[in-house]
Amino acid sequence: MAKHATLYQHGTLALLVPGLLTGTITMADLLKHGDTGIGTGDGLDGELIILDGKPYQVDHSGKVNVVPKSFTLPFANSHFARYAPLAELENVDQDELDKQMLSLSRAANTFFSVEVKGTFANIKTRAVEKSTPPYDTLAKTAENQSIFTRNQIDGTLLGYYSPQLFDGAAVAGFHEHFLSDDHSFGGHVLGFHLVKGEVTYQLFDTLEQYLPVNNKAYMAHDFSKDDILGSIHKAE
Repeated sequence: MAKHATLYQHGTLALLVPGLLTGTITMADLLKHGDTGIGTGDGLDGELIILDGKPYQVDHSGKVNVVPKSFTLPFANSHFARYAPLAELENVDQDELDKQMLSLSRAANTFFSVEVKGTFANIKTRAVEKSTPPYDTLAKTAENQSIFTRNQIDGTLLGYYSPQLFDGAAVAGFHEHFLSDDHSFGGHVLGFHLVKGEVTYQLFDTLEQYLPVNNKAYMAHDFSKDDILGSIHKAE
């Protein structure tokens, strides 16, 4: 199995819904599964983006930190980057960019990653403040978030597309994080206008899904009582 064709996912978005926010993998172990990725920290501690094997966290104050190998995460995606050119696009908003990337990739029924390097205008991101046990629900915890904006900035958008079939395990559609070239700005992407950018993508034929079976709270939880999809789409 080619490593570059495998997407590793630690945990599920569904487990975050009831507040199962305990970190169950270290950054050191996550990096064994890829040099590129996104995720969130223990207690929803900021927004993570991994580029070229280096893990960056955008915290609740907006500061960009390089996290230690001991940093833990309840949810993350990672893979070994081998992107291929998809398009050079300009003057498109986030929704239109997503539509074009989906159309050009012809990959609506599988997982793939996108990386867009370029100039972004009117970009809005967010990061959630770290919470402590006993954890509240995802919806409640996500209310305590900071919003960051920039009029124009150069940087990298890193995203993963998940097919509708897997909604709940991931979020169906695109899940995108951003980091500016000068490492002064980033986070979970809420909106933007792409002034000009080079779009690349990487197709996966294999999903390696890890479930935290050693976490007692996860193993004992009854997910039938949760509004999984509603909560995920509201938070994302």
